[in-house]
Amino acid sequence: MRIIFATGGTAGHINPALAVASYIRETNENAQILFIGTADHMESKLVPAAGFDFKTIDISGFKRSFSTKSILHNVKTVARLMKSSGESKKILLDFKPDVVVGFGGYVSGPVLQTAVKMGIPTCIHEQNAFPGITNKALSKKVDKVMLTVEDAKKHLEPKHEVVVTGLPVRGELLKADKEVARAELGIPDGKYLVLSFGGSLGAKPINDAMFNILLNSAESGKYCHIHSVGTNGSDFLNKFTENGFVNGKKGTVEVREYIDNMDVCMAAADLVIGRAGASSLSEIEAMGKASVLIPSPYVAENHQFHNAMALVNRNAGFVIEEKDLNASLLKDKIDELLSDDVKLKAVEKNARAMAITDARERIAGIIFSLIQK
Repeated sequence: MRIIFATGGTAGHINPALAVASYIRETNENAQILFIGTADHMESKLVPAAGFDFKTIDISGFKRSFSTKSILHNVKTVARLMKSSGESKKILLDFKPDVVVGFGGYVSGPVLQTAVKMGIPTCIHEQNAFPGITNKALSKKVDKVMLTVEDAKKHLEPKHEVVVTGLPVRGELLKADKEVARAELGIPDGKYLVLSFGGSLGAKPINDAMFNILLNSAESGKYCHIHSVGTNGSDFLNKFTENGFVNGKKGTVEVREYIDNMDVCMAAADLVIGRAGASSLSEIEAMGKASVLIPSPYVAENHQFHNAMALVNRNAGFVIEEKDLNASLLKDKIDELLSDDVKLKAVEKNARAMAITDARERIAGIIFSLIQK
């Protein structure tokens, strides 16, 4: 079987596609897989590093602004769009795929559009509760649409019935054990652990709101707390050092630049605080964690807010919008949840009920069904 995956731009698009492709490669020795992306985004590094063949097309997204710079960019994008269709067709003719799979990002647009015109079976996967522009357009043409959550369906006009498959979650997270993780981190018996982060780069509004909370927690020792300031948060690390933290630690609080053992930290946590990217939420659900979500308002279509509300509407999480975020409100929410074990356990149960832990298998099964047709 010959399969093309088209995706790129962010890790949220690329990593789920790599998870599915890796599963197919592991379970089907005859599978030949090719990824199509761009030369100047994350896929150009992540895909070859995972051991997959990789081809590029020249494509860019549209900017939603009427500035002179944005208008010039959009004119170039139109030209690239026309060029990329020809590039996509050449790759498709050379590789002769049995199916083409899109995992989002503007790069998937011309590849899937061309595949549809050529009569090649196609499918797409939408990670977010509010679909991106590319997948909205493609859903009207492809043979199968796969969703992480049911909530995305109301925003689409699909040609065929959609299927909820969930989003692939890293295997080490599914295997993690809470008690083993707590012992590894040295969390004392009877102490709650709060885990907070704003993504790999960090999020200044979250760091700002968390600063005094962490200082107070270090003094009170009421609960344990691990916080990541992100790779852009070195100034915050210096502020903690100025306030008596040694190597990022004081009392029951630990502040890191980056969390490189997320499987252990999340397994041990009783409450998770962070953004509402699709991958993070799938991990929170798979591990059955209560969460306070602070959606990034800077993403396309405000999709993180919709992702978060999918949990809120099922009593599986809580949301604080960034415009409302402050230390007092966040501290009150943390204290409220950690003082009500019944409420905490109910939210954990509801989050776990949303989890789809066999997403790789479900997505691969749909891909195979299109090949068999």
